[in-house]
This record gives sequence, structure tokens and C-alpha cells, in this order.
Amino acid sequence: MHNVIISPAGQIAVYCVLVALASLVGGWVLLVVRLTHLRLQMAGSFVAGLMMSMALLHFIPHAASQNHSVDQTMLWVLAGFLAIFFLQRFFPHHHHDVSEGAPERGGATPDAGGPPTLAERSARHLSWIATTVGMTLHSLVGGVALAAAVSAGAREESRWLGLGTALVIILHKPFDALAVSTVMTASGSSRSSRHLVNTLFSLVTPLGAVLFYAGVSHFAADNPVVLGGALAFSAGTFLCIAGTGLLPEMQFHSHDRAKLSLALLAGVAIAVLVGLFASG
Repeated sequence: MHNVIISPAGQIAVYCVLVALASLVGGWVLLVVRLTHLRLQMAGSFVAGLMMSMALLHFIPHAASQNHSVDQTMLWVLAGFLAIFFLQRFFPHHHHDVSEGAPERGGATPDAGGPPTLAERSARHLSWIATTVGMTLHSLVGGVALAAAVSAGAREESRWLGLGTALVIILHKPFDALAVSTVMTASGSSRSSRHLVNTLFSLVTPLGAVLFYAGVSHFAADNPVVLGGALAFSAGTFLCIAGTGLLPEMQFHSHDRAKLSLALLAGVAIAVLVGLFASG
């Protein structure tokens, strides 16, 4: 059965709702849950494996089939990689760690006697506005990736491509929202300000997906290179996020290496299963 039960527009609508909810959850976590370092590192390793594998096993091959050119495809991959690299270079916002102190206070303070956490070191050098700007641009690209994957899945046998991409974004989105919320907390922002920014931030990826689908999908019907370029660009962004943001954190943690490695392989396995379902 190769017919898509839900239209591409319907799929994007469902995925956008789930992405927004995931983002809201990530922003609320610091207010209601005390996260552990190990749990976040395992989740980050899983997402890294899934993100890297989706880019290599699905995005790049489908982009090449649309572009009919490996060279052009890899140029777009490089463009996406560099776009996220320089975004993180000038808006260094990706930290996936939590402090060991009380959530509402944003963690232990220097007065507590312990070393400053990664979140606290980030807060000393970044304003929450710069962090949010960087996250917003990053999230818009995620929306493009989601819409491009759904559009590609509707045009080929890869109807599971949109689901796999949505899974990547949904699982990664809480980290982004958590980063914004953490820096705002450490910077002394009020609870109401955090709620407002978190709500607005949750709408960014859906906005990017809707704008791409509404503005480009119809044009891409007669110009498959547009869709191929979007898929390849998205692959580059996924590889950069996994390779420069998530995997180094896993590599630098010598403890729990077995657990983190298994989490990484679990993410890879999900991407492989997506390919098996797509060809089934």
C-alpha cells in the first residue's frame, strides 16, 4: 500500500502541533522537574545518532535523486553545515546540561562552593536575547527540513521520511527550549517572561514549516531541484548539529560511555528502521 492516508498539509499540521508541544515541555522542565545529567546526556546521544543517520541515509540520497547531481547535492549539504556552524559560532547557544541545584534558581551558584555548571558559564557570556535569536534561526531551518521531508515523502516511495524527520525535531526541540529557559533563569528573568518567550519560541519551527510548504512546495512541483536543495541543506544542518554540538559532549564524557554509546546506536537503529519501512 503506497497511498498516503493523510495529505502532506495534514501531516505538516500534525507534526507542527507535536513540535510545538515538545518545545513547550522543554521550556517548562526547569519549573517542574529536576533533571539528571545522565538522562540528558543519554537523550542527547540518542538524538545525535538519529539526526546523523537521517541525514546520511535519507536526506542526502533523496536530495540527490531530486537534483540528479551528487556534486550539486553536496554543495547544498556543505552550505547547510556552514550555516549552522557560523550560527553557533556567533550565537553559541547549544548546551545540553543541567545544574545540580534547584531548578527554579537555575542551579548551584558560586557561593555554593561547587564549580560553575555549563549553563552558568554560558549565562555569564550570553544574554538570553542572543541565545533566543540563535535558537530562532536554528528552529526556522528545522521547519524547512520538516516541510521538505514531508513534501519529498509525498512524491516518492519514502513516505516515512517525514515521520523520521519529525521524530528528530520533536526529540531535539526540548533541548533548544531548555537552553533558552536555562539561560533566562540564570540571567534572572521573571517566570512570566520565560513563559512568554517559551510560548513564542514553540511556534518558530511550525512557522518555518508552514512558510516553506506554502511558498515553495507548489513551485517545487515543476522544479525538483528546489526540493532537493532544501533536503540537502537540511542534511548539512543535521550533520553540523550532531557533529559539533551533540557528539562532542558524548565524547568528552568518559563516564557512562557504554550507556551513551548504546543510546547513540539506538538512534541509528531508528533511522535504519525508517528506511526499512519506507522500502517495504
